Amino acid sequence: MVSWKGIYFILILFCGSFFGSIFMLGPFLPLMLVSPSWYRWINNRLVATWLTLPVALLETMFGVKVIITGDAFVPGERSVIIMNHRTRMDWLFLWNCLMRYSYLRLEKICLKASLKSVPGFENSKARSNEFAEKNGLPKYEYVLHPRTTGFTFVVERLREGKNLDAVHDITVAYPHNIPQTEKHLVLGDFPKEIHFHVHRYPVDALPVSREDLQLWCHRRWEEKEERLRAFYQGQKNFQFTGQTVIPPCKSELRVLVLKLLSILYWTLFSPAMCLLVYLYRPVRWYFIITMALFVLLERIFGGLEMVELACYRFFHKQPHLNVKKQE
Repeated sequence: MVSWKGIYFILILFCGSFFGSIFMLGPFLPLMLVSPSWYRWINNRLVATWLTLPVALLETMFGVKVIITGDAFVPGERSVIIMNHRTRMDWLFLWNCLMRYSYLRLEKICLKASLKSVPGFENSKARSNEFAEKNGLPKYEYVLHPRTTGFTFVVERLREGKNLDAVHDITVAYPHNIPQTEKHLVLGDFPKEIHFHVHRYPVDALPVSREDLQLWCHRRWEEKEERLRAFYQGQKNFQFTGQTVIPPCKSELRVLVLKLLSILYWTLFSPAMCLLVYLYRPVRWYFIITMALFVLLERIFGGLEMVELACYRFFHKQPHLNVKKQE
């Protein structure tokens, strides 16, 4: 049966994303053509305000308990996060972990182009088992076999540019219920608890060659399988006797204040924007033009991010333009 909590959760997230893109990000689009770096700086912070919303709803209104063990994150470092997927919604729940380390404004999710328009990830246990059979690998019960091509590509490129400090290996588990799809959220089936175990690997500890890096990734998934087996067959928690190496950047009191402010802001924001569109013709025209612009950018260039990337490359290939502007 459809739950009012689930409907409210989906509706406020969608409306916040829709109106936020138009009325918060939209006014800064021209800045992309002048200074992509400043545009990205502003964009990251505006998007982070929206990413705080699902965290706030899950923990404050729906009572989801978040437990984090392990190494955590070093503030300000550049990291690649690898994580097992127990459901199609893990990427959403990960924000509950990252918020406590001020990573929401920095986090970026990489997807195949074919998955761009699909809500959620399409991996399945059957396909993972088929992959294992073809490659002579053991079949897993609690994780899917990692496809290491994307991982090695990202690590190699970041290494080349000296933009990688560490890899964070996150194991996520749900001791009670595991909502599998968006449909479960609509029905109000939110996880009661989410456990994150984090293991930080400095970049110097990673193998150099592509083959060794792929093997390294497969070994991490073997460890995840054993860790999750112990979790679900044991006391439903990660057996971690040490202390978190790097404490959260935000205290739980500060996290609570941010969550409450986020719920208040986004609850009022979308209705306020609807009212402005209804009352004022200039706002209505801005709304129509900006929405049409987003659609055209998607159809012609493949999305706003592709235009931003082109602008970034253009400015970095012409350093003399930046020098003249600074003078």
